[in-house]
Amino acid sequence: MSYPFLSPEWIEAVKAVRDKYGGDAPPVPYKMKMNQVITDSPFGDEGVIKLFMDTSDGVVHMDHGHLPDPEVTVTTDYSTARKLLVDQDQAGAMQAFMSGKIKVVGDMMKIMQMNTVAPDEFTKQIANEIRDLTA
Repeated sequence: MSYPFLSPEWIEAVKAVRDKYGGDAPPVPYKMKMNQVITDSPFGDEGVIKLFMDTSDGVVHMDHGHLPDPEVTVTTDYSTARKLLVDQDQAGAMQAFMSGKIKVVGDMMKIMQMNTVAPDEFTKQIANEIRDLTA
């Protein structure tokens, strides 16, 4: 079954994928506390979705809401977020950043560090499952 990107059902399905592989996942090679703000969404409060990602303990924790002490906050629009999170379009991400569609507040080095890590086969499998459940 597939769900619209960032819908409540999609977020629950992504959490289920994460939970399915949680115990088998290798440690995340970067440590980061990041808040994300996605604008122009058909979901969320007035079209804004707030998410967080925390890898400070070596495990990816993602959910709705914001961390009180993020190292970095990334704001982007809905279509750009989809290119980043589902399509894994790194060239598109760079273009979006250069054109101002991605705004970063805080430690830019954290974002750069995350983008230097090549995805392993395990990460690719999870990304494929997330792509498959996205309408």
